Amino acid sequence: MKLKTIDLCAGIGGIRRGFELAGDYTNIASAEIDEMACKTYEHLYHENPYNDVTSEEFKESLQKLHYDVLLAGFPCQAFSSVGLQQGFEDKTKGTIFFDIAKIVKMTRPKVIFLENVQNLLSHDKNATFKTIVDTLDRQLDYHIIGISHDEKGNPVYKRADFVRNSRDFGIPQNRPRVYIVAFSRAYFGNHLKMIANQTPEARERPAIYKTLNDVLDYDVEPRFFLSEGYLKTLEDHVKRQKKKGYGFGYRIVNAPEIENPTANTLMATGGSGRERNLIYDPHNGIKYAGMEIKGKYSPINPKYIRTMTPSEWGRLQGFIGYAFMKDGKEGFSFPEGIPNVQKFKQFGNSVTIPVVEEMALFIQKSVNEMYEDFSQIERRIFSMYGNEFLLCSKLYKNLAQTLREDTMNSYFDIVYHYKLDNFRVKDLAEYLNVTSPRASQIMSQIMCAGCARHTIDGKYMFRNLLNISN
Repeated sequence: MKLKTIDLCAGIGGIRRGFELAGDYTNIASAEIDEMACKTYEHLYHENPYNDVTSEEFKESLQKLHYDVLLAGFPCQAFSSVGLQQGFEDKTKGTIFFDIAKIVKMTRPKVIFLENVQNLLSHDKNATFKTIVDTLDRQLDYHIIGISHDEKGNPVYKRADFVRNSRDFGIPQNRPRVYIVAFSRAYFGNHLKMIANQTPEARERPAIYKTLNDVLDYDVEPRFFLSEGYLKTLEDHVKRQKKKGYGFGYRIVNAPEIENPTANTLMATGGSGRERNLIYDPHNGIKYAGMEIKGKYSPINPKYIRTMTPSEWGRLQGFIGYAFMKDGKEGFSFPEGIPNVQKFKQFGNSVTIPVVEEMALFIQKSVNEMYEDFSQIERRIFSMYGNEFLLCSKLYKNLAQTLREDTMNSYFDIVYHYKLDNFRVKDLAEYLNVTSPRASQIMSQIMCAGCARHTIDGKYMFRNLLNISN
């Protein structure tokens, strides 16, 4: 089944690319405010994603789109568990998640996919994740994969069920991240019982890279090698920290004694923290040992230790050597003028594409399984979006037990034909070619399915009767 996506908090498009690799997904809107990331995104996808998810104008523009899956690698910001007592729109402003939640309410996607750092689970003494679950599950009516409910209807889950590690998906990087997949109960209903309540834990296909050594560049410039003085500073600092009982992030991740080397998590800080992923590289190091180069206060170290290169980070996130390969040729590149510090930042701030690809395949399989089990009426509702979907799904829920299928389809035709326009019973009678009393009866049933209030104003039917934003 073909599904359309929107890519929010897009970065350089890693989540989008993971879904595109899974097939049957087409992206129709994007949003990112970092100008350098936008430059790379446009270079890769030939469209400028510069939009702000906090903008009401952008939110309203999304209401005009027909899309199926909302994608977002949103930032983790502080907000309170007060949201468990109030609606999400009534509490903390300035948190991106609530802007995404509002977009969900306004546009009603069939599926939601969110990615965030592992710290999301414990952030603000667990209140952040608890509020996210409450917002999606109770307030927006989405079934979150990994969550069940107790006898009182309270969500029950293990936080570890939301963590997936890149090293289990064919990439030698220890990168635990939180992935949230949620399906609309309004669209899928009881069919949600058919699908697995756990997202993929590993890649079943062969690994993309078996060890970190498979990721490393063959030829590396001397500027990536540590100076002798800086390496000694790191080594001395480690000794001092150990004496005090502390640890320190400095680590040679492919040291000869390590059998299956794996990189530590790549950081989104534009290069700082790279001492956590130092490389032993005698192939290149032997050429540069003792060399003095501009910008280093002492000669290059004789132990052949260097930092990783941007292209190695690109492989560890699946951008280079995998996601953009075509006919055996590399298709990924940065636009001209992007400095290395930005390359590190953009890769570190992105996702591991092969992990996202597996999540996209899971969503695709789940949607297809449920769709195959749909009745013809459910399939028609599934093809609807926005206000039309909301009203017709409510009609189906309230009247399916009393109306025949062809009658229900006629009611759907009425909703589609009149959309948000005003119309009279006389108009309805002419459209259906029935007597006015019969049209009045139909009108009454349609409106009672939504609410007790009667009106023949189409706008009120959608806005007031269903209490939705427009």
